[in-house]
Amino acid sequence: MNPLDLRTWLGEVDKLGELKHVRGADWNLELGAISELNVKKDVPPALLFDEIEGYAKGFRVLTCSTSSPARLSSILRLPLQRTHHGLVEALRGKPAQWQAAAGRFPAKLVKSGAALEHVEREVDVLRFPAPLWHEHDGGRYIGTGCSVVTRDLESDWVNVGTYRVQVIDRNHVALDMVPGKHGRIHYEKHKAAGKRFPVVIVCGADPLGYLISGIEVPFGMCEYNYIGAILGEPVAVLPGELTGLPFPAASEIVLEGHVEPNDERTEGPFGEFHGYYPGKEGVAPIVTVERVNYRRDPILMGSPPAKPPNDYSYSKAVMRSALLHDALVAAGVPDVRAVWAHEIGGARMFNVVAIKQRYAGHARQAGHILSQCGVGAYMSRYSVVVDEDIDPANLQEVMWAVATRTDPAIDIDIIERGMGSKNDPMYVAYRYNAPYSSKAVIDACRPWDHLQEFPQVAEASRELQAKIRAKWKDLF
Repeated sequence: MNPLDLRTWLGEVDKLGELKHVRGADWNLELGAISELNVKKDVPPALLFDEIEGYAKGFRVLTCSTSSPARLSSILRLPLQRTHHGLVEALRGKPAQWQAAAGRFPAKLVKSGAALEHVEREVDVLRFPAPLWHEHDGGRYIGTGCSVVTRDLESDWVNVGTYRVQVIDRNHVALDMVPGKHGRIHYEKHKAAGKRFPVVIVCGADPLGYLISGIEVPFGMCEYNYIGAILGEPVAVLPGELTGLPFPAASEIVLEGHVEPNDERTEGPFGEFHGYYPGKEGVAPIVTVERVNYRRDPILMGSPPAKPPNDYSYSKAVMRSALLHDALVAAGVPDVRAVWAHEIGGARMFNVVAIKQRYAGHARQAGHILSQCGVGAYMSRYSVVVDEDIDPANLQEVMWAVATRTDPAIDIDIIERGMGSKNDPMYVAYRYNAPYSSKAVIDACRPWDHLQEFPQVAEASRELQAKIRAKWKDLF
């Protein structure tokens, strides 16, 4: 059984040369700003912060864990990939396989694990260096790259979701769960029944845990089963002392407690995946933390949202790109060469597909399905179709195609009253009675009826570029 041990994974990352140690940063804004600047690099390393201002050596924070192809392929237990395209191709079809196999890998209870090295009943959550990530945040957030474990009131269904967790005081944290999310459904059932709501919050573990707890797993399925399918073996879990809720046996930091009936208080504001604060502070359930488990020299996992690229935007881009590619192929679109859900749109709002054109209307077909398929419809503001000579992950190439291969009067289709969200920053300007959004499909392919006469590109061929890079590798 796999205990989801973060330290085993960090050893692999260190061997890849993608782990950087940072000493002496302040939890108050510095740690967040350093992490944001780091992800703007071409290949940003994971950052492990230690000797954090005001904290003892060994109380650490990890950020940027999923921000490179090599690390993300390692997390997902795929063959090592160094390119975006290679990782998307390796991932294609896997989510469906994992979901189908999940029933065979229920989590297994164990009696001991590294997470039990320290058990505290006199609780102070600020023993850990929870950062103030951004200047306008409503407070310090101990839970960003976290997994929140809850149980349904009417069944044995255990859900593991990634929901933000704000520190209120030494033994209270606010748990923000959007309506409709599985953890929120569990909470609402307990609230309606006037019952205490048991909660376990895992604040550090193998990043596979928070990566999967942050995606859409089917209603009624436990994320530990899905993770087990990826691992090919069950996840080893320990039961919470008070709640019995399971958490990975090698978890770094675990908060356990209850939401008392109707204990809801002010939470936020905090940024969202698109890079904006969508509103002012709100109201959220408050967990009274009654137990804290942690390992020796614990590592808090940080993954805060911010203006893209942010800490987790790369992982979302890769996962969604693979799902979109599979959806296009399943819908019958031929010769799909590559898909990329751009980080600048939070992997939702600006998506690009490259095709080899086969017939009149092929590009429009691909663009509309990219915009409206089940995976892509939510907040899909721009869907762009390009020819196979364009890398859809390269925004400079994509916009060159838009600038030189489109006639705005005929190559942009507008869809009105499409699927949107009140979380959209543009919602403040266009308030419908429901969360609609208009959408644009941009056909940036060379016109099908003028392919033969369309001007040639003034550029070295891909083959010549590869030959030159190999010969003159010291230059490049």
